[in-house]
Amino acid sequence: MGCDRNMQTNWLPKTILLPWLALAAFLGLWQTAAGFYTPEQLPGPAKVLAGLSELAESGILWEHIQVSLIRFAISYSLALLVAVPLGLSLGWHTYSLKALGPILQILRPISPIAWFPLAVLWFGVGNAPAIFIIFLSAFFPILLSTISAVRKIDPVYLKVAQNFGVGRGMLFTKIVIPAAFPYIMIGLNIAIGVAWIHLVAGEMLGAQSGLGYLIVDSRNFLRTDWIMGGMLVVGLLGLAINTLFGWAEKSINRRWGVG
Repeated sequence: MGCDRNMQTNWLPKTILLPWLALAAFLGLWQTAAGFYTPEQLPGPAKVLAGLSELAESGILWEHIQVSLIRFAISYSLALLVAVPLGLSLGWHTYSLKALGPILQILRPISPIAWFPLAVLWFGVGNAPAIFIIFLSAFFPILLSTISAVRKIDPVYLKVAQNFGVGRGMLFTKIVIPAAFPYIMIGLNIAIGVAWIHLVAGEMLGAQSGLGYLIVDSRNFLRTDWIMGGMLVVGLLGLAINTLFGWAEKSINRRWGVG
């Protein structure tokens, strides 16, 4: 036991120190690379942070962050509300899946960005096309992972439930959903990353606000520090969203006794 405690004590500083060392090395390489270019081509870390401070003090940065987060929340929530029930239904009803499966396999490989010309024609310019693109990017990973999750449920669980006379509603809420949950979460995690990437792309193409728009608009002013600052904020927010999602997943797992 004492040996295990010593190993844990010795390992703890490494887990804290290593990420900071990697970050310091990354910043050092960035600063070194910036020395071979003009500040307009590749600004160093200090210049990018100064540009971010400028945007933050003016309030522009917070406005774009707020808009992007709202768009993401709306789009991802819509994809979740549509894809999970549909995936549960298709995974449960074999004939429905056989009927719609070919259509899903045709639509799934089409990049959400390829839909953008149609989205502009259908919804005009503004929030709606971006929300539609983000919705599509999250919809298929969630849908397909949910279908697969239901199909992978051990038939023994279902037979035991039937032997005990469990009704269809309780079967879904007490057995199917908890059993499928770990696999559904894989799709939800993938969808978060894909949707966040396409949020920035959607805002670059047709929106007049948001972090994607900020990056494109900064290019028009030749403010490379703002461009890279916007990219940095996108990455940090993506990390924060993924971390929060991980905490929520662990909370649900504890409640259902999974893991």
